[in-house]
Amino acid sequence: MKFDFLTLHPEAFGLDLSDLSLKVAKLKRTAKGLKLESFGEFPIPEGLILQGEIKNEEELSRLIGEAVRSLSLQTSFVVASLPEEKAFLQIIQLPQMKQGEIKNAVVFEAENYIPYPVDTVYLDSEFVPPLKDSLDHMDVLVAALPKAIVDSYMNCFSKAGLFPRVLEIESLATARALVPQETASSPVLLLDMGATRTGFAVFAGKSLRFTASIPVSGFGLTQALSQSLSVSPQEAEEIKRTQGMAEPLMPLLSDLAKEVRKYMGYYESHASHQHLTQDEKRIKKVFLAGGGANLAGLSEFLSKELEASVVQGNPWVNIFEESLKEIPPLPFDQSLKYTTSLGLALAGL
Repeated sequence: MKFDFLTLHPEAFGLDLSDLSLKVAKLKRTAKGLKLESFGEFPIPEGLILQGEIKNEEELSRLIGEAVRSLSLQTSFVVASLPEEKAFLQIIQLPQMKQGEIKNAVVFEAENYIPYPVDTVYLDSEFVPPLKDSLDHMDVLVAALPKAIVDSYMNCFSKAGLFPRVLEIESLATARALVPQETASSPVLLLDMGATRTGFAVFAGKSLRFTASIPVSGFGLTQALSQSLSVSPQEAEEIKRTQGMAEPLMPLLSDLAKEVRKYMGYYESHASHQHLTQDEKRIKKVFLAGGGANLAGLSEFLSKELEASVVQGNPWVNIFEESLKEIPPLPFDQSLKYTTSLGLALAGL
């Protein structure tokens, strides 16, 4: 599902914008397959973006323009992320109808589902292939974002000299990067541990099913360590990477596990539209992504807390052979924070 602004599809790069950083990834098709042509991470000063809302378009567009020019990307077309915390995503049921009739039906039904007036949002939708055959209805994934938010991002890109090809919410790009062949026979949970929040997304079949945002972040973990141990943020980051589950982190990590369990329970109890048995609805596999996924011992801790298999996701799984987890310029632990931008870059091919 994409907020698609161009009918032509020129080659584009992926741009992942968050409150504290922007990440760029550019893929290229070659005779030997896909190649990572360019990538980079650039800090965003605190306050320019707050909980996904742009507070200073002029300064942000200047930073974006400088970052893109420094990478010599040879294209001004971009596939960019929109803030998960501002998006509304839900699967709705519609009577069986032709594909061309879905858009109008969604607009008519949207008022019953989305928490905003319909005339204040951009709506997009896509048919969700059923996990079970012979349904008497069709499932449709609906996404809505406030026009004011989307227009602000569009303005920033325009001022930076960029041409948005597609804008999409972060979880869609994360799933494109992590879920092998973008297909999961049973529900898979994607936990994207970013600097300011953790994204929660359930993917099943060939579609996202549920998303949420959890206020536990990599930055919060670093602050907790830094303050408790009286060390610099840089030293705290190194402790996270090498020692992992330090005592000062446990309250925050326990909060994270509690929130994840809550959303897992909500999804599993509200997944009746997927027409699965209770066991089939259970989330048994979790992929970790984002910079926070490198916390030593986190996978083992969450596996025990969630009673599920928890592993670091492989953001290269749909780019290179599955056995390949890193390439010389980008080690695997660093590639985890590029998961969303790599998913966006895949959409830019």
